[in-house]
Amino acid sequence: MNDTLTLASARHPSARPGTAAGPAAVSRQPCGRASLRSIVATWRWRMRYRRELEQRSKDAPHLIEDIGLTARQVEAEIAKRFWQR
Repeated sequence: MNDTLTLASARHPSARPGTAAGPAAVSRQPCGRASLRSIVATWRWRMRYRRELEQRSKDAPHLIEDIGLTARQVEAEIAKRFWQR
């Protein structure tokens, strides 16, 4: 038997009835406003967090050590762009 044909023609589990089969068709759905807002909110949170971390590392470096971060870890986090995890 040829299992390749069976696997290739099988519908993707998350495919809705009436849509093309396969993960590529499912992943091409447009991004909704809610998910776009969520992404922007996450970016804003990262910018604010990194800005506050930088300020705290300058004003009170002993507090940074108290939460278990090293100076190198703080510098690495501050150097990241807002879209980077």
